[in-house]
Amino acid sequence: MASAPKPIKIYTKTGDLGESGLVGGQRISKQSALLEAIGDVDELNAWIGACRTASTISELNKDLQVVQNLLFEIGAELATPQESRFVNETLSDSHVQYLEGSIDRLSEALSPLRSFILPGGTELAARLHTARAVCRRAERSVVAIANAGGARPVVLQFLNRLSDWLFVAARTANHVDGVEDVKWVSEASES
Repeated sequence: MASAPKPIKIYTKTGDLGESGLVGGQRISKQSALLEAIGDVDELNAWIGACRTASTISELNKDLQVVQNLLFEIGAELATPQESRFVNETLSDSHVQYLEGSIDRLSEALSPLRSFILPGGTELAARLHTARAVCRRAERSVVAIANAGGARPVVLQFLNRLSDWLFVAARTANHVDGVEDVKWVSEASES
């Protein structure tokens, strides 16, 4: 009879001196640009999870779940040095196209944009807008890694498209609940 797998221990103490391990065992500083990018992608994934807890829209829920899994894979890819014997490159152009298709489908039900909008409306829309802002930060962090040759272009494309998707998803959340998007009104035009 096979024994049950040993439980994973949550604390390892290996990061107590300010370093973290990459796939394959290499240790790097927790303040490195690479770990900043990995952390930003992880924070984005957490925000996507927060969006899922507030969503009752089945099409958004399906896409949010797909996005969470892909963000986890992006984190694994970033954490795998190019010289590693491990390969964690599962993201492809088809994932970028998946987001584009979803943006197109969701946009069909929305009124055309005629002004800038502010984050807000429903709770879900506000969370999606927050996730969009975090996504833009993650994208900027990954650009720094890509410029040093440490991230594939498709990762940048996916994050760029994901921020667009999150914007449309926020508008969709407001639309489904019958809440208007919050329009930006310039203070200069009010004077």
